[in-house]
Amino acid sequence: MAHAPFDGTLTALVTPFRGGELDEAAVRTLALRQVEAGNGLVPCGTTGETPTLSEAEHLRVVELSVEAAAHRVPVVAGAGSHGTDHTIALAERCAALGATALMLVCPYYNRPTQAGLEAHFRAVAEAVDLPVLLYNVLRAQAILAHLQGREVPGGFQVFAGDDGLMLPVVAAGGAGVVSVTANRFPKAVAAAARAALDGRWDEARERHLRLLPVHEAMFLESNPIPVKALMHDAGLLAPEIRLPMTWAQPATLAEMKARVAAAGLKDSQ
Repeated sequence: MAHAPFDGTLTALVTPFRGGELDEAAVRTLALRQVEAGNGLVPCGTTGETPTLSEAEHLRVVELSVEAAAHRVPVVAGAGSHGTDHTIALAERCAALGATALMLVCPYYNRPTQAGLEAHFRAVAEAVDLPVLLYNVLRAQAILAHLQGREVPGGFQVFAGDDGLMLPVVAAGGAGVVSVTANRFPKAVAAAARAALDGRWDEARERHLRLLPVHEAMFLESNPIPVKALMHDAGLLAPEIRLPMTWAQPATLAEMKARVAAAGLKDSQ
């Protein structure tokens, strides 16, 4: 079955906890902030601390995201694992909950060959009738080379998986960005991506360059440590992260706040 494409900003959602448990009220609130900005939702990816979630928690986050989206924005549910059978089972559960699409990581730890990767992704795509977003970590040069060399097959779209690459990827023909920064500033990130997609290059460049130091600060420590600290500072979630991640160092938050202030970003953005 053919599926309508989507573009723009897809937010790689953080997973809020309170008292060691999933904070369902915060999941809803944070998802709705993105919906109000017009951003698609990507629950249960790396930013969502998925390796630390039980399967029940994983599926509940997807379910809450689908409810918040209410068919207004796409929900690209993380469903990847290192085993094909498990991935298919998880993908089927996410589809049954109403996900718009699936995000699949390359199987990790067992390190399949290229033939194995293709067979894995084909097996999932054939088992579940949803679009699939393949999460592949490439260097910027490789991404742009594929786009500029028009090596992207028909029916495929390329999204930047790093906020800092949004502008060059869209300029080279990409469809948007899977964003970490949008967790804190959903409207500002959305506006930059939409300006680029609409060809308003002067505006897109100004917006993107203003955000760039903030994007880079999101990786002062391992993701999602910095963005969660910045969100807690704004009162958006409890100061909790699951081991093996640990809470941000004070210097990290101080640097992030300095960059946010320098960029002139406001809570309303």
